[in-house]
Amino acid sequence: MDKPMKPRSAAALARRAAPPLTPLMRPQSFETVDRTARATAARFTHGVSPHAQLSAWFDWAGHLARAPGRQLELAAEAFAATTRLAHFGLRNLVSDHAERPFAPEPGDHRFDDPAWGAFPYLFIEQAFLAQRQWWASATRDLRGMRPNDAARVSFLALKYLDAVSPSNIPWLNPVVLDRTQREGGANLLRGFDHFIEDFLDVAAQTKGNGEGDGFVLGADVAATPGEVVYRNHLMELIQYSPATEKVCAEPLLIVPAWIMKYYVLDLAAHHSLVRYLVERGFTVFMISWRNPTAEDRDISLNDYRTQGVMAALDAITAIVSGRKIHAVGYCLGGTLLSIAAATMARDGDDRLASVTLLASQTDFSEPGDLMLFVDWAQVAFLEDMMWDQGYLDTHQMAGVFMALRSNELFWARAVKEYLLGERERQTDLMAWSEDQTRMPYRMHSEYLRGLFLENRLTAGRFAVENEVIALSVCPKKS
Repeated sequence: MDKPMKPRSAAALARRAAPPLTPLMRPQSFETVDRTARATAARFTHGVSPHAQLSAWFDWAGHLARAPGRQLELAAEAFAATTRLAHFGLRNLVSDHAERPFAPEPGDHRFDDPAWGAFPYLFIEQAFLAQRQWWASATRDLRGMRPNDAARVSFLALKYLDAVSPSNIPWLNPVVLDRTQREGGANLLRGFDHFIEDFLDVAAQTKGNGEGDGFVLGADVAATPGEVVYRNHLMELIQYSPATEKVCAEPLLIVPAWIMKYYVLDLAAHHSLVRYLVERGFTVFMISWRNPTAEDRDISLNDYRTQGVMAALDAITAIVSGRKIHAVGYCLGGTLLSIAAATMARDGDDRLASVTLLASQTDFSEPGDLMLFVDWAQVAFLEDMMWDQGYLDTHQMAGVFMALRSNELFWARAVKEYLLGERERQTDLMAWSEDQTRMPYRMHSEYLRGLFLENRLTAGRFAVENEVIALSVCPKKS
């Protein structure tokens, strides 16, 4: 007699009916579609991730909604600020010397003109500063929030407020109103002409190409005499001509950042570090980095070390044999130089006599306001854009630095050029800042992930040629 069949579960029947997927049966990946979509979106946002910004706002709003105590505190602060404003307004009607209850932050020069001291502009200025102070308090860190989100929300809120500052609105700015009245509106016509000119330059992508700015390379900037003594795919090595009868025996190598042109250290004669050094007897070498194109997308951070710093040291050693070399790193070039110097120390290469870093980061645990633009979501967004282009473009980087100092670099200049009708006088530094460079895809991705996000260099987890290097202070010999 047959045994009765044991009933099977629905899950067991499903497993029997559907054999496991083999690699040949797996659906094709559509990741390329996702990356293309994100890269397309990045073109319109200049590489700023909408998710990175919105997630910070949601984090703040969600925690504030569950914090009735903070809500009561903010309501009390708003009432107190309103009362102080009303009291100031009433006193100002009676006396012209009423003390201002709200002061701008140090370095904020938007309301320096004496015209802002007259009523009603003084009250408008105070109302704006009161709002700014309240939002700075409202976006403070909340218990449970991610610390970086709190800083990002505070930064964005104040930047949005700065965009609607009364100093940027022509009918609320007494300086603009006075100029318009005195000139019969001619300043606005000139400003409109300046705006159209700049708009067409940006649309035609001629703005920032180093042309027509009144400064000529080799004559007004980058004019210290020298010649290229070595060249490879990634860089040129410049040796500057001596300016003294006797020179120091040990040469000097300057490693600039490749996020900018090398001649930031060789601007006009009175602003040139290179000229200052050669006039004091130093033999100066400078790396000039290649401006990468889409074909250079796979250049790595280690390529910059081997084909940049190490290749330059080899060339200098061949020219000035038997002498140790003093190395100076500027900005990102200093970070690279630190990596190269630590690797040389690990491998027993003692060609460096000293290492000097100028405005360079080796510890990225506290990178400042720039970290507000860098997190995992932002880096992934940037990577997809660079994957499509092969590099990070110049205007996409310039937007971040402008956002960090928007009042000085954008709004103040816009008011002066478009509302007051005065063209900003071009300087050698401004001309250099418009002559921007690109960043190759692979290198920039490695830099952002390995250094900015993971801080591997200081943590002793940065590997060069499969061996870890670490930056540390060597104990003094007894």
